[in-house]
Amino acid sequence: MKRVAVGGFHHETNSFMDGSTGYDYFESHRDRPPLVHGQDVLKWLAPETGSFALSGFLGDTQNEFEIVPLVWGSGGAGATVTAEAFERISAEMVARISDALPVDAVYLDLHGAMVTEDFEDGEGELLRRVRRAVGEKIPVVASLDYHANVTAMMVQSADALVAYRTYPHVDRVRTGKQAAAVLKQILKDGRPAGRVLRKAPFLIPLNSQSTLVHPSSTVVHASTKEIAGVYCVSYLAGFPSSDLAECGPSALAYAKTQALAEQAADELEALIEKLETDFSFPLLDERQAIEKAMAIAKSADKPVVIADTQDNPGCGGTSDTTGVLAELLRHDVGSAVLGLFCDADAATAAHLAGVGSEITLALGGRHGPAPVVPLHQTFTVAALGDGKFATAGKVTGKRQVDLGPMALLRIGAVDVVVTSKRMQSHDLAPYQHVGVNVSDYKIVVVKSTCHFRAEFEPLAAEVLVTISPGAFAADPSQLPYKRLRAGVRRSPKTA
Repeated sequence: MKRVAVGGFHHETNSFMDGSTGYDYFESHRDRPPLVHGQDVLKWLAPETGSFALSGFLGDTQNEFEIVPLVWGSGGAGATVTAEAFERISAEMVARISDALPVDAVYLDLHGAMVTEDFEDGEGELLRRVRRAVGEKIPVVASLDYHANVTAMMVQSADALVAYRTYPHVDRVRTGKQAAAVLKQILKDGRPAGRVLRKAPFLIPLNSQSTLVHPSSTVVHASTKEIAGVYCVSYLAGFPSSDLAECGPSALAYAKTQALAEQAADELEALIEKLETDFSFPLLDERQAIEKAMAIAKSADKPVVIADTQDNPGCGGTSDTTGVLAELLRHDVGSAVLGLFCDADAATAAHLAGVGSEITLALGGRHGPAPVVPLHQTFTVAALGDGKFATAGKVTGKRQVDLGPMALLRIGAVDVVVTSKRMQSHDLAPYQHVGVNVSDYKIVVVKSTCHFRAEFEPLAAEVLVTISPGAFAADPSQLPYKRLRAGVRRSPKTA
């Protein structure tokens, strides 16, 4: 039986956020498992309950391979990863691989957009170290997030990089299964001799990357075409808030020959460039979004959903900006709910006061950017929760979540779902945890960019996106890159 070492290390780095992401954050249990080691990897990422790519990989291989678990951790999205966090987790992964040798293959569940204090290409450096540990002959396969900024070092250090094909990411588990199939093919037929990475000459804003609609759906569909002799072809849209030379969308192919890989990657890259002007998306400021939502809601039998995209914690947002909430309070919106708003102090105060009490708070707004400030108001504590619940949505899958103390705070016709830990609004369970049925409201504001669409869009009369100030810049042309390679357009050309 083949021995296969498995592990994972995720972070989607917003290089333009203040602060850093440390080792303790990877260790914390939030909307994803904490950092787990050895046999605990198999418990937390089990196929029956796990919702990450490693879960899918295990489901398709655990009866075929002898699995050697390493370490798995996910810091979600946020500021630059500290050198300590990267070195401790990477060192443990490499040490466990070294102790397990000989192995027949390695599979890693990665993100692909990690920037650390020492390395702009975190995954490239990690894969380089893994390759050095196992040698040149052992197959190394990794799965990547759709938003990965793929680099030449990553491609050269791995024998296949298999990407998610959906945004919202509803195919994490399927991607792990695809990675398993590719690894089995490599073990049978040998390591691919051909590998090609092509980088598009422009950045794609995150709001334009949804695979639910054209043009992203068109590019992804093209990447699924089966070609004899080609192990895998991937389209990766990139994460524009990561500052590195090779930031941006990629076309990637691994094949039995270099010629086959070049043909597949070149065709996909040509399609991306051909569709450049189609990558656009309408964005509204807070006032425009709320006034438009109110107009739609007058005759709608479903809520209007507004995405507060620049405070999306899934892109490194702090999840506590107050711009949209303040604007809601300036209007007679009928009824509205906003979530998920992260303010541990407010949640604690609500628990101390109890349901039905009135509390005066300076809510959120502690992390900027200008002009974001705390919102000073008196709220009624409408409901409380311990923040521990299970998810079952298309994006989150089956996860045991711990968001710390939660509260539903009410002010007039507006409800705010408050958490103690950040979680993107890509699941209904946090709302239900404090008694909220989003369909009961005229307007629903979610701190998310695209993932919310899997659960919230089917419930909505219409979806709007607002660019209220936040830590995530929806327009990459506004970002002060220091490392981006010369000649790259920071936004797509317009028609």
